[in-house]
Amino acid sequence: MAALFQGTSMPDRDWWSALWPDPEGLLQQVGIRQGMSVLDLCCGDGYFTGPLAALVDGRLAALDLDPAMIDLAKAEVERRGASVRQWICADATSLAERLDEPVDFVLIANTFHGVSDQIGLARSVREVLRPNGVFCTINWHPVPREETVVLGKPRGPRTEMRMPPESVRAVVEAAGFHMLRIVDLPPYHYAAVFQVA
Repeated sequence: MAALFQGTSMPDRDWWSALWPDPEGLLQQVGIRQGMSVLDLCCGDGYFTGPLAALVDGRLAALDLDPAMIDLAKAEVERRGASVRQWICADATSLAERLDEPVDFVLIANTFHGVSDQIGLARSVREVLRPNGVFCTINWHPVPREETVVLGKPRGPRTEMRMPPESVRAVVEAAGFHMLRIVDLPPYHYAAVFQVA
């Protein structure tokens, strides 16, 4: 996993909830609505998967490379009394072969900075999106790690791995998207939201 997603790891649940006490609100802020079909790409322990599944009434696929993370995400979805249409334990670059139907929206949170082939991943995302589909990457602002303190400690990827919005835009647009907007997600994140070109 480290070779595919450098500098990414799953933090404990306490600091996710300290950063984002309202995950449902955040999902709506980036443009996810009822009636959409969504892919939670690199879903991790399910911090967003549970609220996503509830928001879109189970029209959700969730992918992670680590089976232990899939198990945690499943438990989070179950805890919320929600459902997921398709669970995928696989490399994120194999989306087209794994996903059982195209989706309206793909979300990847706190992982894009560590992907070794970012353009390749964005192309894989484009292949599974419906016409006018949306790709959203949630990223840490490119500020020094020592300035992104959560629960008393510096958090997030190393400073040099953090991607400014213009870098994310250059990569994702090269894969056949155009940027719709940047959404600030205080205190330390932003969402870059793209649509299939």
